[in-house]
Amino acid sequence: MKGVLLVNLGSPDSPTPKDVKPYLDEFLMDERVIDVPKWLRNIIVRGIILQTRPKKSAEAYKKIWWEEGSPLIVISERFADKVKKQSEIPVALGMRYGSMTIKNALSELSEKGVDEVLLVPLYPHYAMSSYETVVVKTMEVKDEFFPKIKITTLPAFYNNRDYIEVLSESIAAGLKGFEYDHILFSYHGIPERHIRKSDPTKFHCKIDASCCKTNSVAHHTCYRHQCYEMTEKVKEKLGLSNDKVSLSFQSRLPNDPWLKPYTDFEFERFGKEGIKRLAVITPAFVADCLETLEEIAMEGKHQFQEAGGEDYKHIPCLNDNEAWVNLMVKWIGDWQTKETLPV
Repeated sequence: MKGVLLVNLGSPDSPTPKDVKPYLDEFLMDERVIDVPKWLRNIIVRGIILQTRPKKSAEAYKKIWWEEGSPLIVISERFADKVKKQSEIPVALGMRYGSMTIKNALSELSEKGVDEVLLVPLYPHYAMSSYETVVVKTMEVKDEFFPKIKITTLPAFYNNRDYIEVLSESIAAGLKGFEYDHILFSYHGIPERHIRKSDPTKFHCKIDASCCKTNSVAHHTCYRHQCYEMTEKVKEKLGLSNDKVSLSFQSRLPNDPWLKPYTDFEFERFGKEGIKRLAVITPAFVADCLETLEEIAMEGKHQFQEAGGEDYKHIPCLNDNEAWVNLMVKWIGDWQTKETLPV
């Protein structure tokens, strides 16, 4: 019997330092997030970051927390519920970090008789710190607790024609009535070394002006290329002018070179260079979360306006958008009946 496992990032159980600390510990101690030797990761995470970060992060979570709970969890549950209602096979939701575990979700499917699972990492792009860690963790849990279950993984869908259409329609709706001077595609940042580590050729990814435009097998696992590719496809679909669109990378950690340009630097630059009306899109995420609701919608607006900007619009993620739900149901149905995956 077939079933589906949807997996997103996760969230603390509450916006308090007490609950944020173990969540951050699990997240930052992941070797695919902070990819240094474990002894050094222990020092960085438990000796430095967790001494101050939980309180600061809890304050940020409080700003965006809903009555129902964490926006990321609530939105993911709404999406999963809609998908369940339209799918002919069982669908479960798990999170890579936090109390809504992948193990519990697989257990839910197993108890219903499922022995063949379509794993859906809810990330459009491939990155070792997001898509890859979901796949690795799921396989570890499967091997330890559910060895008879067969796992098939949905590929990254950053350039899937149907997904680009759904995303573009959502962006167009968000832009309606807003006379922008510029549109910024802000993607979640990753360290530059993650790009090189994910390069199977070990020589293609130079993170320069040309490597992402030069065809290579490395693009299948190159997050940077995939962000540029998605931006170009949305621009083409919506007929956006090149001089009014750019991309950047947000949410970096200090003391390390991350993908550039940095989103917060761009907010300041736009304001100082006379851009008055800015629209911001966060297409690395399928559901709004701390990084979109607090970092971009709140802090980004403040940074832009402090630098001289005026009107600012954050366009929501797809969340539980009906067209996005319908597309996921179609992908599930194609896998269920024809054993095909989206390309």
